[in-house]
Formats: sequence, C-alpha cells, structure tokens
Amino acid sequence: MKPFVVNRHGRIVFPANVLGALDFSVLDTIDQFRAVIGRDFEAKAPTGTDILARVNSGEYPNRFALLRDLGQNLYWVNRYALPMFDKRPTRWRDMPRNRSDVFLPLLHPWEDADRKVAAVEQAYKELPAAWDADAEGRIFDLLFDVFRNKRHQATELPVIPPTVAEMTARPDSLTYVLHQHDPDYPVFRSGQIIDADEDVPELEALLRWAMVLHNQYPWAREHTALRPVSTIGDDDFVIALHPRSREVAAFIDRARAQGAEDAPVAFWSTGRTVTEARPPIRPYPPVRVGEAFAVLPKLEALSVVRGEHVCSNDDVIRNSCFSWSPMSAAEISAKTGIEQRRYSARPLEQLALDAARAALAHAGRAPEEIGAVLVATCTSDRLIPSTACWLSGELGILQTHASVDLVAACAGLPYGLAEAVRQLQEVRRPVLLVCVEKFSDKIGSIRTSRMIFGDGAAAIVVAPATADEAGDVQVLQTYASGPASEVNSIVWPNPEFDNDITVYGPEVKSLVRRYLAQMISELEEQSDPDSAGRSLLESIELIVPHQANKTMVVDLARKAGLKEEQLYFNIAEIGNVSAASIPIALYDAVRDGVITGPTRVFAPGFGAGAVGGYAVLTMDPAIAAPEPDEALADLPAPRTPPNPTSEDVRVAFGQ
Repeated sequence: MKPFVVNRHGRIVFPANVLGALDFSVLDTIDQFRAVIGRDFEAKAPTGTDILARVNSGEYPNRFALLRDLGQNLYWVNRYALPMFDKRPTRWRDMPRNRSDVFLPLLHPWEDADRKVAAVEQAYKELPAAWDADAEGRIFDLLFDVFRNKRHQATELPVIPPTVAEMTARPDSLTYVLHQHDPDYPVFRSGQIIDADEDVPELEALLRWAMVLHNQYPWAREHTALRPVSTIGDDDFVIALHPRSREVAAFIDRARAQGAEDAPVAFWSTGRTVTEARPPIRPYPPVRVGEAFAVLPKLEALSVVRGEHVCSNDDVIRNSCFSWSPMSAAEISAKTGIEQRRYSARPLEQLALDAARAALAHAGRAPEEIGAVLVATCTSDRLIPSTACWLSGELGILQTHASVDLVAACAGLPYGLAEAVRQLQEVRRPVLLVCVEKFSDKIGSIRTSRMIFGDGAAAIVVAPATADEAGDVQVLQTYASGPASEVNSIVWPNPEFDNDITVYGPEVKSLVRRYLAQMISELEEQSDPDSAGRSLLESIELIVPHQANKTMVVDLARKAGLKEEQLYFNIAEIGNVSAASIPIALYDAVRDGVITGPTRVFAPGFGAGAVGGYAVLTMDPAIAAPEPDEALADLPAPRTPPNPTSEDVRVAFGQ
C-alpha cells in the first residue's frame, strides 16, 4: 500500500512518486530488477551526453525543460542506490572488511565532465524562465550542485555493488573518497519534502525531486574524489552502502544465489503462450427479470459516500513522478475527461459502512430485516472475514442468508444487482448491495492509474416489490472473459509494476469496444417489457455508463450507434471509482437535475478481468438518500447538467 498524505498546506502528496522505493519482496532475479529499473528510471531519462547534445542544438525552450532533464538524469544516476541503499560516509579504518551486507560504490570517471557541466550552467543562464525565475533558480541550485559534483560515469554502474572485501581484492577499483566529513551536513527531512510548496504545480513536483536528490549526497560534494581503493588512508571517508531494508538484503541474497537466471513469465504476461479464446457454443441471453423471477426487485434507497479529499489534476501534476513524460493538468482533462478525483483517508470498510447506514436509514429498514449483504469491490485487501461479513457484523445483523464479496471490478453494479435479484427469490426480504472502492493507496507512481482512479462507495437497498408493483429492474446481463490480453488488461497486484494497479490501455479499449457492440445488439433485439412494439433500446431514456474514461467511452459509444446526448457523466469530478462508479453517477444524475422523475436507465459496465454487464432499470429520484455529513466537506456546488456535444469530443481528441 502506498497511501497519500495531506501536507500542512492542505495539499495531497504521494511520497511514493519521488522516493523511488520498490517492493523487493516480489523480485527474485537480476533480470526482473533490471526490467523494473529500465522502465522506471531509464526509459525517460537523458544521459549527460544527451543533455549536452540538446543544449548544443538549442532544444530547450526554457529553464524548466532543462531542469526536468537534470532531475531525470540524476534519478537515473541513482537508479540502483536510491531504491536499494542508505549511503553512509564512514571512516576507512572503521569499515567492516568481511561483511556480506556492506558495499562500496564501484565507479568510473565521468567522461567529458567539464564540458557537460559548463554547457548546462551556461544554458541555464541564457534560457528564459518558464514560470517563476526565483523558484526555478532555487531548484537549479539544488540539482546543479549534485550534477556538477557527481564525478562518475553512470552508464557503467553494477546492479549489485561489490562488498568491501571484493573491492579490496581489486586494488585499482575506484570509489568515492572524502578527506573529511561533517556528520551534521544538512539534509531535508521527510516533512520538508512533503510540505514543499510552489504556486506552479510543475515546479512543486520538481522541487521535491531536487530535495530527494540532494539527500542522496549527504556530504560536502565539492571535496569528493574518485580514488583507487589501494590509496585510501585510514582517516579518509568512503561511502558505505547499506541495504535499506531486510527485503533489499534478502533480494540481494536471492539474486546472487540465482545469478542471471531468467525471471519466470508472469501468469498474465502477453509474452507467454496462451490458449486461443473461443466463443460460447450459443450466446447468453439477457435476463428479463419480470419473466425469469417470481419476486421482482424494488429499489428502496441509494446512498453515496465520496472521498473527503479532492485530488485535482493540478495535484496530480504537483506529484509528478520522475518516470512520467511531461503532461499538464489540461492535457489530463483532455485525455480522460477528468478534472479531479476523490480520495479518502478512511479504510475501504469504513466507506462501505457509512454508505450502508445511510441507505438503510433512507429505506427505513432495520438490520434484522436484511436477508443478504453483498459487497462489490476489487480493491479490498480484506480476505477473512470478507468485507460483506464484516459489514454485517458492524451493522448489527445477527444472521444473513448470505454475506459475500463479489470481485467484478467495473461491472460491480450489474453483477451485484444480478446476485441481489437471485437472493430475493430465496430470502424474500431486502438485500443490501454495497459497491465500494479505494484506489488511492494502490496506485503508486503509475501515471495512467493516478490520472483515472478515485475512492468512493454507494449502497442500494433492493427489496421485494409488492404484488401490484412492476419492479424497478427490467433486464440484467453479465459477461466475463475474452482474449487473455483483455482479461489481463488491468492487473492488481502486479509484481512487474511494484505491485501497483496497472492499466494496459489498448487492451482495455478493445474489451470496451467488444462489449458495447454486444450490448447494443442485445438491446436492439430485445423488446421493451412494457411495450412489445418497440425495442428495449428505443425505451432507454438515459445512459449512465461506467465512468471509465469519458473521452474513450464517448468515442466508442458513438461508434456503437449511441447518441452522445443520451450519456450522463460525473467522471469530471469523481474519477473512475470502478464498482461504485455507476451508482454514484446515478445519484449525481439526480443531484444535477438530469433525473427528475422515474427514468428508464441503461447502465453498462466493463473493465478488469474482461468483465462486462448492464442493467436496464428505473431510477426514481426519491430513492436518493442524503449524503453523510462527513463526506460533504469538500463537495463542489451542484453543477449545471452536462450536455456533451460533438465539438467537445473533437476537442478532447485534439482535432
């Protein structure tokens, strides 16, 4: 878990984005480690030679562009040390000679160092400031002091440095040497890094980079020299490298024991041999609820709980990771349709409990009336007891017919409603369905996930309709699976990405395209349960899709033949909340005045695991419960009802 923190300025900060920490418990071999380092530290970072070439060709438009390259270069220089080691200046006479867990940096002289340093210094003086000359100057001072004093050629660093005994066995090996060392050399405390504050989001991110990189060299760098081990005097100081954690030390032991063995291929990897996906022998027809079941579902209450912290696109940029390509807040909005997402410091279980209590209160239902509790979530880290069982106990329910979690990701609502309707047939009493997600502590430094996902919960009370009621759910459909590449298009935990949630965009788009086409085809073929002379598609008054990525969904929906004016989105202010996204969007459609009376809604969901499904239901605004007070602190004022146009879509795609 990699939680966010809120600093003293009231801003969200993601420490994992700048610290370069890795989960070594999921790494077994050098090859695996190299792959992670190559992706996170090397892929976007220029070398000193690259920077010199860009300076000479005039590629830098302003100081910020140069500073960003300096920062990425210095993270690359520290690609092995930053995640693996604490650097401790130590007097040579005090260095342990035979320990296997203390190392020395094996270094090679920096080629053409003077020319590269001089070029960067001169270029900075001549380039214009991008936003704030004073702030950019402070950042430059930190980065340039590290850059000009690094001394060594970073391209030749060993993955695992030699021990002291291994270095002394090769007396010509070069390492850092200090003639003296001040143990009180100033470094930035973690609180100072978290509380970094700049008006320009891009500069705030870069300031944190610079502070972390400054801390990688806690000594007077101008007195640093590269010297052969054989010439080090007893009173000279060297830089001892100590594993940052037991996990790092254990990885080094594993990697040394296994050598350069190839890493096992991950079970979701597209590089392994997979069985060809075959279609079912016959299609799975949608479930026409009124025809298939004796007990019809009545929606009695819908409550929502939002994350109490707003994470704007500016906040995402303030926390830019060193492995990200440049992107502005406006570009995030254009790419995803998201202006902000909501995060919560509360546990996922608490979000679920708050939503459940509000829904039961609005429905006027006591705990002992509830026959089953269903929780749809893909981000719970609770296995025993399940979140649904825990929730049942917290609500004071002595016994249910079933309390169970459903992992259907972004299709959580249709999956949950389908199971709730089945439970109704057996228990003939209300079923509590809670859709809840907490992504904020599972994203890490991956930009695609950080741009999209948020936290939140929704709870629905589904009760038996009376004999004279038609019920509120007309049609249900669920799907799962597909080509292996689509099934594994969203993965968590993913050892290949430091156990963070990862999204493979083209594969996600492929599964959404496939499911939307299938859904529309089924709606066209099905008749309206209330009017046999028209199709179910023609009976739809509003489409509330899973809030995955507005730009992508609008484009694919248009290609599937839907009118974009029919689509409702709240993703701009809530982000993608997976299982909770559709019910929260239904609630907000009431809040925004889009749903003012009983409305037939088509609610399609699709996502991780190549799951999909939809519900055709009647949404009565009367079921919307007041939001719990603790979730309202940062809510924006109600918005003008959205009315997306073709021009909006063209702008989003940069056309």
